[in-house]
Amino acid sequence: MIKDDVVLGKDVKIYQPDLVNLYGCTIGDETSIGAFVEIRKGVVIGARVKIQAFCIIPEGVIIEDEVFLGPHIAFTNDRFPRAVNPDGSRMSETDWQLEKTLVKRRASIGGGVTIVGGITIGEGSMVAAGAVVTKDVPDYTLVAGMPARAVRRIDE
Repeated sequence: MIKDDVVLGKDVKIYQPDLVNLYGCTIGDETSIGAFVEIRKGVVIGARVKIQAFCIIPEGVIIEDEVFLGPHIAFTNDRFPRAVNPDGSRMSETDWQLEKTLVKRRASIGGGVTIVGGITIGEGSMVAAGAVVTKDVPDYTLVAGMPARAVRRIDE
């Protein structure tokens, strides 16, 4: 479902509009979105981004231009998630701290990656499939593993 409050740029390609959940987000020109993708309120996606199937992009995420997101990527936005407060009351939006994440221009993130909120993935960097990213990734660096660690520098 694509809600009325979604801002779509020019020539955005959503392969199966009935199989996505987009609300309150902004999608840049010429971006493509696969099936079973959820993009939540306040998310900003740049131009010419490729988002593969089954990606979850919650509040607090900004993705710059020309980024590749492989299938089954999960971004998080809360380092200490809980369902209830210490008194047992259900948590509301005011009971937790939003952790913002930035994915810089031309980064590539492989399939099955988990990205902990509050980090920056550097320009032109690559995250290997299956990695768990818990710290900032420098520009033009390949990271891999759980937790992700720098493997080598990538030529610009």
